[in-house]
Amino acid sequence: MLKLNKLFNLKRTPQSAPIPGSDQVMNHAGGYAWALDPWQQLDRFLVLGTEGGTFYASEQTMTVEQAANVLDLLKTDGPRVVARIREISQGVKAYKNDPALFALALAFAQEDAVTRAAAAAALPFIARTGTHLFTFIEYVESMRGWGRGLRRAVAGWYASMAPETLAYQVTKYAQRNGWSHKDTLRLAHPKTTDRARNALYAYIVGKATLPEGAVEAPWAYLQAVSAVADPATSVEQVCELIITHRLPREVVPTALLQQPAVWEALLEQMPMTAMIRNLATLTRVGVITPMNRWTKTVAERLTDRERLRKARIHPVQILAALKTYAAGHGVRGQHTWTPVQQVVDALDAAFYLTFDNVEPTGKRLLLAVDVSGSMGAGNIGGVPGLAPRDAAAALALVTAARETDYHIAGFTNGPYKSRWSGSGYGAGLTALQISPRQRLDQVVQYMSALPFGGTDCALPMVWALEQRVPVDAFVVLTDNETWAGNIHPAQALTEYRQKMGIPARLIVVGMTATGFTIGDPQDAGTLNVVGFSPDMPGVMSDFIRGSV
Repeated sequence: MLKLNKLFNLKRTPQSAPIPGSDQVMNHAGGYAWALDPWQQLDRFLVLGTEGGTFYASEQTMTVEQAANVLDLLKTDGPRVVARIREISQGVKAYKNDPALFALALAFAQEDAVTRAAAAAALPFIARTGTHLFTFIEYVESMRGWGRGLRRAVAGWYASMAPETLAYQVTKYAQRNGWSHKDTLRLAHPKTTDRARNALYAYIVGKATLPEGAVEAPWAYLQAVSAVADPATSVEQVCELIITHRLPREVVPTALLQQPAVWEALLEQMPMTAMIRNLATLTRVGVITPMNRWTKTVAERLTDRERLRKARIHPVQILAALKTYAAGHGVRGQHTWTPVQQVVDALDAAFYLTFDNVEPTGKRLLLAVDVSGSMGAGNIGGVPGLAPRDAAAALALVTAARETDYHIAGFTNGPYKSRWSGSGYGAGLTALQISPRQRLDQVVQYMSALPFGGTDCALPMVWALEQRVPVDAFVVLTDNETWAGNIHPAQALTEYRQKMGIPARLIVVGMTATGFTIGDPQDAGTLNVVGFSPDMPGVMSDFIRGSV
């Protein structure tokens, strides 16, 4: 007798097909999931970007999809889009600012005058450095010409800065992407009645020289920059100028950057972001060595919670620095160095410090981490070598470090097999040997070496039900490019709730900027979030406790 329910079942649907009656769509991997709300999709793009693409979708494909979504939202509510771009850009939610600048350029290219005005007003808050400004101009020039609105917006960027801040910006970020401040000022032609500011503008565009003997800002700073560039200035004098005038590395001639004394002078007052970016160089030139005072200084700064907070250091920034520094060689360059263990330890500690303090939920948690092949492709925030799989492992470790009643499993070709019988790919669940006492780099290495197969994101609920394990919240870290399994995660969650009598919650942490999610957006007990911002553990904790 033919059992028709094997062919059509409302409670159990293979992930290679849509749930009957749902609005699921096919993802890039050929499986079915829910399309994200356009505003959620905007957030994912702004936070994660599309650089590197994913295993199933190229960088170009994803960028075109995300740009189309931004354009649709701009037509719906342009000012709201601009406000969201500013909120994410200023809120340390994204590692890189390029997606925000790109979206802002799209807003500036709109015909709607209100949207353009909102974009112009937001420019100084989103383009916070000269490099950001040049990147924005490069993007916007590919969409429109230099009209009056763009000239006013760029002029407003320069006018928004105090003279000493502007002097710092035009020297530290002198030129990028084929643009210089001389170019942009001539095109923007800012007008002001402030004689001092006009004199600074004239100097930047080459129509005036430095006043002799000036000691007030910004002229004393600019004279110091000029003196450092003079070959007649000795190394000792250069070091003194760097310390006295807080000169950035970018104004120091390349030949002098081989001198340890120059780097020591720079390190005296080096901003946190610059210090983290230059750890390898500081080690290579001999400033950071085992047990010396500079190594101690660097380690103390890296583990200073308040410094990290004020410098707006993003967790991905620390994770990328740890991954690169501990390797002893760059991803793109030819330089090598011998990592100093104290610095590796400090970076490991700094990773946790970049997350806000989170109260333990006191709940029973099951964390399931996607370690499949698709999670090993692409980059988080465009960081070379930092795959979504690494970031998911790190975020799982952060959560585990704050909880006491938890189980961590990985979607691997492991011992607990999926009931899915597909085209030869293994799909299973493996208990992961992860402890919060482990170092972050050890866990990332361990996770990257696991054997992977097809990802069946329903397995955590299926396993917990079969084993009668009480779980208050399932947390799944994935790129949502899944297709394996004979039941959808949302259906498995419903079955678990009904048979266990536990109103279990589900958090789906998206690790790439795809427009899909395995979590049902209509389920109040399911939270779809975009991964890896400083406030993420707190948001997850609040949802698990039921306070949001």
